[in-house]
Amino acid sequence: MITGICGFVGSQLARHLRERVEGLTICGIDNLSRPGSETNFRSLQSDGVRVLHGDVRIPSDLDVLPPTDWVIDAAANPSVLAGVDGRTSLRQLMEHNLIGTLNVLEYCRKSSAGLILLSSSRVYSIPALASLPVRPVGPAFAIDATKPLPPGVSSAGISEQFSQTSPVSPYGGTKLASEVVAFEYGATCQFPVWVNRCGVLAGAGQFGTAEQGVFSYWLHAHAVRRPLHYVGFEGKGWQVRDAFHPQDLAALVATQMRRGTPPASQVYNIGGGASNAMSLAQLTAWCDERFGRHAPTPDLRPRPFDIPWLVMDSSLAQREFEWTPTRSLPSILEEIAAHVTENPDWLKRCGAQ
Repeated sequence: MITGICGFVGSQLARHLRERVEGLTICGIDNLSRPGSETNFRSLQSDGVRVLHGDVRIPSDLDVLPPTDWVIDAAANPSVLAGVDGRTSLRQLMEHNLIGTLNVLEYCRKSSAGLILLSSSRVYSIPALASLPVRPVGPAFAIDATKPLPPGVSSAGISEQFSQTSPVSPYGGTKLASEVVAFEYGATCQFPVWVNRCGVLAGAGQFGTAEQGVFSYWLHAHAVRRPLHYVGFEGKGWQVRDAFHPQDLAALVATQMRRGTPPASQVYNIGGGASNAMSLAQLTAWCDERFGRHAPTPDLRPRPFDIPWLVMDSSLAQREFEWTPTRSLPSILEEIAAHVTENPDWLKRCGAQ
């Protein structure tokens, strides 16, 4: 069962897992609150996936779910600005991302189902990330390895040992708390729990807001000449993130389900890594080549929780599962660009502001 199955990640996992695991039966639950999710609802049903309309915040909605072997928890408000963006409240964020996880854990307890929790790269300390020694290399920040680096960071990225000291943002706090509670439930109630701290997931069909996927949003907005902004960091767009495709996440999840029992309380950083990282300025240059020139406007005002550089070091997952992303960032961008060309009204259909 996949919670949030009609979202970008949930729907992609459903499709790719069916391709990877023979005889797999998938069902899912989604509250269909996000514009665009109804498209995935219809598509999944056409593919034979049973989709139930329900909300993980409501315990009784989970009471009617069929028994299952595994739950992949992909239901969440994915924005680091949730609760402070003027569109959602802190209480709503906690209900979606923490109370929802609690209800899912109760379902796992009653059904003896294993849990694969999709957590976030944003569980790491914002002050620690903001104070990383970085320097511009061309139009992008890079780690300055000539200066002392804190534990858990290298030119390869942020590892699981990096600081998680508060503040991590209210969003990051919900994900970090969900990890702790999930491990406690699993240990007490004797069901397996895997936790994957995901970096930026990107691909065609991602809903059209920057908070749900900056790479997809940037290409769609650039192509239709929506206003774009380089926020903070001198307004140059040098801030860097890495990206990976749900197809590669599905490969890892399939391996974890086959393995069954995880190491106790072990989390895994999952991302594209340094070879699949790009700054906003570099992304704009890519879009200029693909769609024609469209210059973002500098916005020097700082924004809560923004950081200059966050690349995921997935070395632990590579050692543990022999996992590495197979989709390069250029191939992901080409996939999104094709979707942009086929769907010029995508941002409007997805309710982008």
